[in-house]
Amino acid sequence: MTAIWLRWTPAVAVPAVIAAGVLAGSLPASARDPLPEKTPAQVLAMIGQHQTKSFSGTVEQSSELGLPDVPQVGPTPGAGTGSLAELLTGPHSARVYVDGPTKARIQVMDRMAERDAVRQGNELWLYNSKDNTATHVTLPAAASKESRSHDVPAGVTTPEELAAKMLEKLDGSTDVAVAEDTEVAGRAAYNLVLTPRSAMTLVGSVAVAVDGENGLPLSVEVRARGQQEPAFRTAFSNLTLGAPDAALFNFSPPPGASVKELAVPAKPNGMKGQVDKNRTGKDLADKNPAGRNTDNKDLRGHAPTVTGSGWERIVGIPAPSASAPSESGESGKQSVDRLLNDPLLRQATVTVQGGRAISTSLVNVLLTDDGRTFVGSVPLERLQAAAAAR
Repeated sequence: MTAIWLRWTPAVAVPAVIAAGVLAGSLPASARDPLPEKTPAQVLAMIGQHQTKSFSGTVEQSSELGLPDVPQVGPTPGAGTGSLAELLTGPHSARVYVDGPTKARIQVMDRMAERDAVRQGNELWLYNSKDNTATHVTLPAAASKESRSHDVPAGVTTPEELAAKMLEKLDGSTDVAVAEDTEVAGRAAYNLVLTPRSAMTLVGSVAVAVDGENGLPLSVEVRARGQQEPAFRTAFSNLTLGAPDAALFNFSPPPGASVKELAVPAKPNGMKGQVDKNRTGKDLADKNPAGRNTDNKDLRGHAPTVTGSGWERIVGIPAPSASAPSESGESGKQSVDRLLNDPLLRQATVTVQGGRAISTSLVNVLLTDDGRTFVGSVPLERLQAAAAAR
């Protein structure tokens, strides 16, 4: 989501936002005829070509990542370590409203608060009722041409977004199969199963439930290697096709809210992370055989490094410049020192050779002593080797 979402967070496993719907009052799958047989390539094509544009519904997210408990110590405004750990542990629900590519509202219900992301055209509002703060973002004009509903940041990963991220990994390192039909939110769906061939990834398999009529991803379940239950799941519990009430996309900050204004610069090569229509695993491998990223940059303008490909991909994020000031006015070195000595972060991490690490069943994160970050769904030793090689 361009600049405002390029801030580093210590667990970059799963990231944010929105997908589309199913008919209300549908008959149960057992009362329907079986879905026509399709090959994996045909189901992948359905995902890339689906045209669901207007809907409302509820997304349920659950995770069993094996993260350590990180207790809240006083207020944690913004996306702090404690709030992130809370997001990635336990169930979460979000109400989703979408009408076309540039109208969306996501309401994430936290324990004692609500977070809203509301987009209408090139205007985006982010609101947190916990501290009554709002951020108003003016998107570049080009955003309306290529963006989709799941480009809205919300903090809960929806089936379409997670499916797009997983399908980005398709290449010769993945077995793709269609298992027995399933049912999600009352809709019959194809069960597309991705199984990494590599023994060096923490991911055991990914199951994507694909709507049998329109190709919309209805749920995604990610299993860690050697585990039977999903380590992460996002699914629609109820969804209805049709345009939501137009008033839902109007937002004004409540009285007394603290409002911050941001302008997002245009992204040179268009929006990334979407599923190309009609593409296959071979297409992806041919397009980017080394698995390297040459587009994205962090807030300091330093390009992240990407080593490996597919399920073994490791992303390295450079340390902030020692002299470049952050938004708060502190130097890069001061930012690194503060991050590494943050008490909540230290509770969530363990000391390892070369720095500190956050380990989950699906993703490992290494924070080096010199301020660099390495992330990947690979064993920690692979991250340490990548750090040592630079």
